[in-house]
Amino acid sequence: MPAIRKLLAASTLAWLGSATALASTTDTPPTVSDIFSAESKTQKVLDIEAALASAQAELGIIPDWAAKELEAKASTDYVSQEDLAREYDVVRHRMVALLNVWQRALKPEAAEYMHFGATTVDIYDTALVLQLEESTRALISQLRALEEIMMRLAQEHKGTVMVGRTLGQHALPITFGKKVSTWLGENRRNIERLKDMHGRLLRSGILKGAVGSYVGLGEQGIEVERAFAKHLGLQRPYPDDWHGARDILAEYAFTLALISKSYGRIGNELFLLQMTDIGETEEVRKKTAVGSSTMPHKKNPSKSEALVFYSRSIPRTAEIIADDMINVFERDNTSRTNRLLAEISIETEDMLNAAMGLLGNLKINQAAMAENLEKTRGMILSQRVTFALADKIGKTTANSRLHELAVEAMAEDISLREAIEGASDIAQHFTPTELDELFDSTSYLGLAEEQVDAVIAYCREARKSDFAD
Repeated sequence: MPAIRKLLAASTLAWLGSATALASTTDTPPTVSDIFSAESKTQKVLDIEAALASAQAELGIIPDWAAKELEAKASTDYVSQEDLAREYDVVRHRMVALLNVWQRALKPEAAEYMHFGATTVDIYDTALVLQLEESTRALISQLRALEEIMMRLAQEHKGTVMVGRTLGQHALPITFGKKVSTWLGENRRNIERLKDMHGRLLRSGILKGAVGSYVGLGEQGIEVERAFAKHLGLQRPYPDDWHGARDILAEYAFTLALISKSYGRIGNELFLLQMTDIGETEEVRKKTAVGSSTMPHKKNPSKSEALVFYSRSIPRTAEIIADDMINVFERDNTSRTNRLLAEISIETEDMLNAAMGLLGNLKINQAAMAENLEKTRGMILSQRVTFALADKIGKTTANSRLHELAVEAMAEDISLREAIEGASDIAQHFTPTELDELFDSTSYLGLAEEQVDAVIAYCREARKSDFAD
């Protein structure tokens, strides 16, 4: 069988029958960099040529013996990158160069049937689809690994109380686990987006000819295309000619752009939380790591800032890839986005590797979190006091009076509790014990812990549909 079929059968994330179910094996999948290597691309082109020959033989278009010869030698063992480069230097055409080199290894009579009825764009667009299909599975695998890390972090710190901040200001107490659960939920939605994307890639094998009308394949063109896709482990192709309609490629790029923004948010937040003035998290570094050539004390948040960088560079590449949606007539080759699709995929892999290094080794400074909770001297619990007072004097009056006391406390540099205790009209409504309870940050978390449990449960349930047993 063609090498691509062997790869699809062995891949950790090979899909079973539909775009919503993934099959798992114990084999380690290739990295995204491997998938887009020159040799891997050449192998995919040979796999495609073999699949074409096999499909045509099944339908009686070419002899079975010829298809078997083509399939048996559809390997980079017979087409080296060095020979390809030399041949391309002569003919200046990628498809012709490959066919010329491959032909030397084939029986002459079988070589007459290679690339039979196909055109270059069919072969290379399908090769690109196979690359993107593999890349999508590899990226899903990385996102699932990150999901596991986030679930562990969220569970471990669902009761770790910290400052919740809105517009950069202290707002209300939350837990670090609750914060992580928002990253976790967003990450799961990105996995679902890639799964949906994968389903469209599975239907994007194409063998429609130079202008997309099957002319080179004759009356059996549609049947050949369907059989060809099946041999490659793909699903029944879309009926339209998408050579000139590059929306699926743009969607792939923009899906990676969304993922980069999600991780840019995480990186930016952890960058800020590592600031000297906050100090609630820390990237674990080797003791020998140097942060500055001139400031010996520096411990820079390098992985966090890397995520922010990727969240800027990946969407810019996606924009250029989207420009390829505007083609001239049936198709053109003005954008040449294959290289950019490789770059955006590899860069996304690099970003997720950085995220795993960051989140998998993140130090949580609970002492700093507890200290920061006290920085506003009780102001962070003004809402809680307002609600308690509202039961006694009404919500509007309570809110107005607490606002006055907060302003007074800040002006006089005293705590909110001291301001309340000094206001007889308010203090009369609370006992000291009640004030102790009202100013306890650890008991004013709403349903934060329950939210963490709910998000983890949702992700665990969703993971069941990622992989089929």
